[in-house]
Amino acid sequence: MIVQFFKNLFKGSKTNEVKQGKVKFFNYTKGFGFISITGTDDEIFVHTTNCVDKIKQNNKVTFQIEEGKKGPTAVNVKLVKS
Repeated sequence: MIVQFFKNLFKGSKTNEVKQGKVKFFNYTKGFGFISITGTDDEIFVHTTNCVDKIKQNNKVTFQIEEGKKGPTAVNVKLVKS
């Protein structure tokens, strides 16, 4: 079930494609969080080491997707400047 979810999420997506989203949760103490992907009901894991800018909950961000050790993860995460 989870494997199918990720197959559907990344169907037709390239890892270098820039996506947009909103930080749903981020815990600096633990060094990770989740981003809600714009235009979908999906979320993706993000680790602090993959963030270009300092992010916090409700920030709008851009990112790319890479396959991590435990599944897809957001990388090259940047704040959307308003």
